[in-house]
Amino acid sequence: MSDSSPAGEGAEVSDRVPQLGGRWRKSSYSMSNGDCIEVADLAKSTIGVRDSKAIAGSCLRFSPGAWTAFVGDVRRSHSAVGRI
Repeated sequence: MSDSSPAGEGAEVSDRVPQLGGRWRKSSYSMSNGDCIEVADLAKSTIGVRDSKAIAGSCLRFSPGAWTAFVGDVRRSHSAVGRI
């Protein structure tokens, strides 16, 4: 499944997280209350994002370009919130 949003182009959902491999790392912006995401560099030049509380569940997979656009959008949104 692909997302049609600008930052989501090239993103898809995978329901086979355990088979994807990769070394998962917790986001530096993760909350201390357990609301965390994990990110990994996966096979075939994709970036995986999953919920740290559901590691055997589905994950989002991004192409490198889509991941860069997504992270840029998040950073810009975070900066804009600080100016309000």
